[in-house]
Amino acid sequence: MGSKNKLKRFRENETFPNVIQPERASILNGEFPYKGIWRKEFFKNDNPIVLELGCGKGEYTVHLAQRSPKVNHIGIDIKGARFWRGAKTAIEENMDNVCFIRTQVELIEHCFAVDEVDEIWITFPDPQIKYKRTKQRLTHPELLAAYKSVLKPNGLVHLKTDSEFLFGYTLGIVSQTGKIEYAHHNIYNNSDAPEVATVVQTFYENQFLKENKAITYMKFTL
Repeated sequence: MGSKNKLKRFRENETFPNVIQPERASILNGEFPYKGIWRKEFFKNDNPIVLELGCGKGEYTVHLAQRSPKVNHIGIDIKGARFWRGAKTAIEENMDNVCFIRTQVELIEHCFAVDEVDEIWITFPDPQIKYKRTKQRLTHPELLAAYKSVLKPNGLVHLKTDSEFLFGYTLGIVSQTGKIEYAHHNIYNNSDAPEVATVVQTFYENQFLKENKAITYMKFTL
C-alpha cells in the first residue's frame, strides 16, 4: 500500500464515528472514555460484546456482526490503514454494532472493565516464532491473563491460525491455565468443525488455502 493511500485512509478514519484512536499515554493514564460503560455510552444497548484482537482488515469483525446484529463487535489493531476497510464497510451498510479501536492489544485491560467482554476472537496473528519476541505472541500467558480479566466467567476465546507452531504452543499453555473446549489442526478437513470457524474466510486465509495450508482452530476458556 502506497504512503498516499495510507494517509488518505488515516484521514478518513478520523471522520468515522465507529473508529476510536486514543493516544497510548491517555490510555495508560486511565483516560479511555468507554471502559466499563461500552454498552451504555457507545452502543446504547445491553447486548454482548465480542472482540477481535489483531483484527487486520476487520473481516471477522464485520462478518460476525452481520450474522449477529444483537451482538456488539469490536476490532482492535494498531494498524488503522488495515481496519479502514472494515470500518468503511460497516458505515456503508449502516451497521451500528461495529467499532474499531486503534491501539495495542496489550492495553486491553485499560479499555475494558472486569467481566465486560463476552467473547474474544484471535484470527491469523503473527506467530512470533523468534524467542526474543515471545511476549508479543497473542496467546502468551501474560496476555491470556489480561483476556481473563476482561472476559466474563467462562467467556470463550477463539484462535484461528495457519501456524501449527502457534496452535501447538497455545494448546500447551491453555491446557495448564484454562480448558480446551474444541481443537482441530485442519478444520476444512473435519466434518465436525463448528460452523462459526469456517463460515468466514479472511483475505489471508484464502491465500493460505490456495497454498494448501491447513487452517487450525480452537476455542477455550480461561
